[in-house]
Amino acid sequence: MSDSSLTFDVPFVLGMMRLSESYELSDPDRLANWIEARLDEGLHWFDHADIYGNRSCETLFGLALRRRPALRSRVRVVTKADIVLPTLDTSCFGVKHYDTSAGYLESAIEAALKRLGVERLDHFLLHRPDPLMDVESTARALDAAIDAGKIGAVGVSNFLPEQWRRLQRAMEHRLDAHQLQLSLARPAPLLDGLYDALLNDGQQPLAWSPLGGGLVFEDILGSALEKLAKDLDVSRAGLALAWLRRIPGQPLPVVGTLKDQRLQTLAKEGHLSIDRATWFALLEEARSQRVA
Repeated sequence: MSDSSLTFDVPFVLGMMRLSESYELSDPDRLANWIEARLDEGLHWFDHADIYGNRSCETLFGLALRRRPALRSRVRVVTKADIVLPTLDTSCFGVKHYDTSAGYLESAIEAALKRLGVERLDHFLLHRPDPLMDVESTARALDAAIDAGKIGAVGVSNFLPEQWRRLQRAMEHRLDAHQLQLSLARPAPLLDGLYDALLNDGQQPLAWSPLGGGLVFEDILGSALEKLAKDLDVSRAGLALAWLRRIPGQPLPVVGTLKDQRLQTLAKEGHLSIDRATWFALLEEARSQRVA
């Protein structure tokens, strides 16, 4: 089975999707300082994907670790693959598509290890469900990568229950994590059975876009968050993340900001707890309808 020590003992994961867009962190030494500051704050999980910055985000991160090798043993890395962008499609179509073939995944894992400059990917996720997935060969490739010590654990992202269960039945190792879109702006997985299904199957939920791309701060929901946050003397974002962590299974937010002060505030508010009534009051505002 997967390494049981791979636990997400942090208030949130640091999302690296926008790393290549940051001029300040484009210098490897400055990025190494930024990574070290996050580690000193107890934030040691970093979420990547090969498509982020068209592979440049992983590359930048790896350059920083090569400048400061002592950081390698302290960072924990999640990365994702199987999306082929149009610019990387070698066919005559230049079409975005998914590839979960054994050969593609083996190459993707090796490439991610090289770009990131680490000896092991702590968690490796299939980024999107592939309608053409050959579950037997995909499962063998993922199991083999765990057995070889190249990845610590395997998971999925954006899968539906029968999609991940079909893969799980073919695997020897357990699917440990599931990254899904979940926030006050998108609470649907809590109501349609998806979230219950992944908990029932023992997957650690990771919530991408936990602030709904800023939508949680708009309109009626935004006004409710602002008032409650002021009453609780916390930030609006901190309250929105506390709403997520109040859910059974404690979905772990993947936070996309790279700003020091904002991350420090969110880390300080990481233990904020809200009661049941507050949670449902925010849900009502998010859905613009009363609880039935």
